[in-house]
Parts: sequence; C-alpha cells; structure tokens
Amino acid sequence: MKHAGEIALDQLEPLLARVRALPGLTEKKRGVFYRKSRAFLHFHEDPAGLFGDVRAADDRDFDRFDVTQDGDALIASAEARLRA
Repeated sequence: MKHAGEIALDQLEPLLARVRALPGLTEKKRGVFYRKSRAFLHFHEDPAGLFGDVRAADDRDFDRFDVTQDGDALIASAEARLRA
C-alpha cells in the first residue's frame, strides 16, 4: 500500500484540516504528521480506498483506519493517543 499522493490528499483535505487542528502535531510533509520527533499519523491509498495510520497505543506500530468515507474513528483515536 503506497503513501497517499497529491490527488488522494486533495480528497482528504477536510480531514487534513481536522488533523491540523489537533494539538501537539507538526505536519512535516503534506499528510504526514509528527508528534515530537516521531511519525504519528499518515495516509495511504489503495484500490480498496483511502486509509490513515495512527501511532498505536503500544508506540511500536500503527493502527490503520479506513478514511474513504469519513475520518471520525481516526480523529477519535488520534485524540485519545495524544491525551495518553
């Protein structure tokens, strides 16, 4: 699964705006967000749809969310992880 390209990120712009509003994140490259010095959230595109990866609670890997239709679950997960 490849990282989301510009066209996919254009489709995700409303979700990107929501992610940009989260405290403590820095967008190093469009659609790639860091918390401190570690990658925290990024997006992928696939024939099956658009997906967002959020740093897992164990801080070792990422949890994947289907954001093709909406990103509410991704935002809720990111907010919870940022509070932890």
